[in-house]
Amino acid sequence: MDATAIILAAGEGTRMKSNHCKVSHKILGKPMVQWIVDATIKAGCSRVVVVIGSHADEMRALIDGAYASSATKVECVEQTERLGTGHAVKVALEACGITEGPVVVLNGDLPLITADTVAKFAQTVATGELACTVMTMTPPDPFGYGRIKLGADGQIERIIEQKDCTPEQAATLLECNAGCYAFDGAQLAAHINEIGNDNAQSEYYLPDMLEILKSHGQAVSIFHCDDYRDGLGVNSRIQLAQLTAIARDRINEHWMAEGVTFIDPTQAWIGPDAVIGRDTVVWPQTHLIGHVTVGEECQLGPNSRLTDTTVGSGCTIDETIAIEAVIENGVDCGPRAYLRPGTHMLDGSKAGTHVEIKKSTIGEGSKVPHLSYIGDTTMGPGVNVGAGSITSNVKSDKTHVVVTDGAERIDTGRKKVGAMLGDGVEVGCNSVLNPGSVIGRGSRVYPLSSVRGTVPAASIYKRSGDIAAQR
Repeated sequence: MDATAIILAAGEGTRMKSNHCKVSHKILGKPMVQWIVDATIKAGCSRVVVVIGSHADEMRALIDGAYASSATKVECVEQTERLGTGHAVKVALEACGITEGPVVVLNGDLPLITADTVAKFAQTVATGELACTVMTMTPPDPFGYGRIKLGADGQIERIIEQKDCTPEQAATLLECNAGCYAFDGAQLAAHINEIGNDNAQSEYYLPDMLEILKSHGQAVSIFHCDDYRDGLGVNSRIQLAQLTAIARDRINEHWMAEGVTFIDPTQAWIGPDAVIGRDTVVWPQTHLIGHVTVGEECQLGPNSRLTDTTVGSGCTIDETIAIEAVIENGVDCGPRAYLRPGTHMLDGSKAGTHVEIKKSTIGEGSKVPHLSYIGDTTMGPGVNVGAGSITSNVKSDKTHVVVTDGAERIDTGRKKVGAMLGDGVEVGCNSVLNPGSVIGRGSRVYPLSSVRGTVPAASIYKRSGDIAAQR
């Protein structure tokens, strides 16, 4: 669809009482404005323009960082003087040279709007029969919203703000203005300069375009949202929490329909970019944030938080925090495990109780069962690390030799150095594996040992530091 989306995100949002731009506040781990940008992209808009103003640097970073590689062009236009919604749209039109095609104008605080709604909204002005449509809804409580009064011909006669409604109008006019507009781009560009600022705030208001277009003989009408929640906005922390709960319920209902079990769907917080496989069970207080993928037949939680993490099938993730980690199939994590960025758990491995792992590979079937720290370490398959053992990892310029499978690799350069554990190594309780240490395959480290240097394959390393004869 060759439509342009203009997202109005220049306001400060003073009612949020925040040091940050209103639309940067997150719902299920994702900034509100990104929810709307994603909806317009999924709707097929060929171009997305985000009008920024307050906290411009913060907003530009949010957009540029998230959509730098997007196939759809997403750009920021700064409204340096914030002179109203009509002025914001004019700034976008002039900066981007928009003169034709459907133009959808959306508020930046509508995180629940769906791609389907955006696509249908844009289509209302695609044929040129209508110069403008206004998105409307019928919420359970219309108080606070502008009311739509239609004429006999179905066109909008006027929008009556809440403060201007008579008691009769407040009781009978239930169609509410969601504050979003779809325009025929040519008509919008031709008449945007006719908006005046003869009002108490001396601002240029976009709704004035309705009367302007009608005065030129153009038709305007409404687009009614089937789901009123698409048009709900955020102006306070209370509304932020309310819309977060709605988003949570929508997402959880979707995954339940796809074959995922939720023990208590009101206590699971799944982000919009997460994917969950069928027959997975989600326990209370589970949080999936960012780009998380979970396979089939897993147990997630309780009390787990995964961020930008991949989980295979058949895993148990119990009271675990994982950030930018890769967890393959049949892995057991927790309770109270912490997987930091760069952790890679291979098939059938285990990170047990009170275990912290950072930037390390835990080999297939290897186990770090409890009370251990593993950092900057490569571990072969079938390794068992005793309770209380740690790898001591420091930055080093030292050249060190890596031996895990009979081959040697020489690593140089200043970087964090941990340990290398070969296939089938057993590490006794309360041992320290010092930086650059290499433990050959099939070796055994006695409890309370401090390992330095290279331990040959199939040997025993005693806590005194000597190496017994190979087995």
